[in-house]
Amino acid sequence: MLTEWMRETRELSRAGTLAVVAGALMAGPVAAQEDNPPDKAPDSILYDTPQKVADGVWSAIGATQPYTYENSLHNNNLSFVIGEDAVLVMNAGASYQLAEALHEQIRQRTDVPVRYVVNENGQLHSAMATGYWIEQGAEVIGHVDAAAYYDSHAAAYEAQLEDIAEEKAEGTEAVPMNRTFEDRIELDLGGLAAEVVYFGEAHSPGDISVVIPERDVVIAGDMAFNIRMLPIFEYTDTAAWLETWPTFAEVAEGRTVIPGHGTPTDLETVEHYTKDYLVFLRTEIGRIVDEGGTLQDAYDLDQSQFSHWHTYDELAGQNAGRVFQKMEFEF
Repeated sequence: MLTEWMRETRELSRAGTLAVVAGALMAGPVAAQEDNPPDKAPDSILYDTPQKVADGVWSAIGATQPYTYENSLHNNNLSFVIGEDAVLVMNAGASYQLAEALHEQIRQRTDVPVRYVVNENGQLHSAMATGYWIEQGAEVIGHVDAAAYYDSHAAAYEAQLEDIAEEKAEGTEAVPMNRTFEDRIELDLGGLAAEVVYFGEAHSPGDISVVIPERDVVIAGDMAFNIRMLPIFEYTDTAAWLETWPTFAEVAEGRTVIPGHGTPTDLETVEHYTKDYLVFLRTEIGRIVDEGGTLQDAYDLDQSQFSHWHTYDELAGQNAGRVFQKMEFEF
């Protein structure tokens, strides 16, 4: 069941409308640019302190800006689930100090130990604090593809973290995850089951989600976005992401969704920010390719209907260009 603050967010998202291809007309995006400070919790290295999403389910919602010193590279959602015997954390975090701060927030809410940490993928802000949690005795879990990607980029991540976070990076070392899987696993938290699921190829190598059936919550990871524009990287296969989406949507239907970025919401909202945007891009870029257009034509694609989404200025052109470069070879 949707909480009152989720209903308010959803109503805001319906303030406008966005026409998308295939006859779909979805609710317009959240107009939240005015509520986008550099840091919401200046007394903590966390961008913001955890909010309760459901009974025993909390999330420290990250910034919807790119990495900055002010947000301490906490620009993804760091969530945790409290069972009777174990706490599960979704995302190790970007640094040792960030993980330590999250752990302190967990301790303020429960004496139950953190036994599992699930990294939604192998990106810096998901996995770089893996070493902190292993020190605490936790199993740090990732998909085999995410673990491989993280290991191959560890040195670059260390340099990037030091460059942006400066003294906040102290204590952080790239440490491999200590458990991997390929399809799905189930973890017993004590009176509460957590299903760790690879739905299929999506935003980045080894993207996974955590389903808490007893709480009707899906911690989606980067399968799903809200508030901000999703980024498309060199490795992102947008066609495969759209093929994966229905499997994810079937599980997320009727449940609270904690996206990889942006506030907790429902399937309809993350579908708008994720699937509908991907369909829009692939349809418009496909038209440009069919008409013999150029990469510059892709960069010039009118995406102004999304201009109030966070990270629009940084990502809109880049996303269109990368989709064009992939779709040139799909036909």
